[in-house]
Order: sequence, then C-alpha cells, then structure tokens
Amino acid sequence: MAEAASVPSNNRPYADLPPISAALFEAKARKGLTFDEIAKAIGKDEIWLAAAFYGQAKFSSEELVKLAEVLDIPTASVQNELGAHWWPNRGGLGPMPPTDPVIYRLYESVLVYGHAIKAVIHEKFGDGIMSMIDCKVNVTKKPDPKGDRVVLTFDGKFLPYAKW
Repeated sequence: MAEAASVPSNNRPYADLPPISAALFEAKARKGLTFDEIAKAIGKDEIWLAAAFYGQAKFSSEELVKLAEVLDIPTASVQNELGAHWWPNRGGLGPMPPTDPVIYRLYESVLVYGHAIKAVIHEKFGDGIMSMIDCKVNVTKKPDPKGDRVVLTFDGKFLPYAKW
C-alpha cells in the first residue's frame, strides 16, 4: 500500500499555487517518483516539469492526460484545474528578496554577477537579451574532491533589441 503524503499547502510557496499543485506533489511523493522520471514519461525536461508543478509553465491537454496516468490521479481533476482555461502566473512565487537559501543564492548570483554577465553578452552578441521564453535549463552534479559541484546551464536564445 502506498504511503500517504501531504504538502503543507498553507506554507509558501504552496499557498501561492493552485490547489491541484498540492495533489501533484502528493502523488509524486506517493509514487516515489523524481521530476526526471515523470518528465521522461510525459516527454518533457525535468526542469520544465518542476516549473509546471509550481505553476510556472503550462501543460498541454495531452501532457495532462499523460501526467494523470503516471501519477495515478483522475484526469478530470488535472484537466479541470490546469486545462485550457488556466494560465500560469510566472514569477509570482514567494517574497522578494527570496528567503529560501537555495533560491536566495540564485538571486545573489544575479546580484553579484548580473552586470558582468550582461556586459559579456553584449560584447559577444550585441545589444539584446537572453530569452527566458526560449530557454533550456539544466542542473547536473559534478563530483569534486572538495565537495560535489552544482552545474547550472541556462541555454537561452539571444534576442536583439528592435530599432524603429
């Protein structure tokens, strides 16, 4: 018999999410699946899938059917909550600055290195931005004698600023 799992839906970031998100996290825990395992089962990337669990990306109708099957939850529930009528509120989770240590360090990395990264992007590409709309994010673990390293890769399309 599967273990019961619950998500503290009155705590951040869960309190800011649609109610179905708690059901997704609980089903994931109950099944003992990783984001990567679920993502592969529905044909997506693990970071994209995790973002969708947090209401930051939109599942297609077909993906919702596959997701419900993998998580063994009613398809009607996910379709009713996250179907064609629902749209993500991207970027709207948690306080600013963030208080979670992992998220704060990501925020801090932009505060410390943001201008340097911007300058190098401009030197290499010109006047423009790196798209977060057309971006792939990858997290890998790299063994190191001083302690394992977290390797984050942001693979975003360069978009030049328009002139008119």
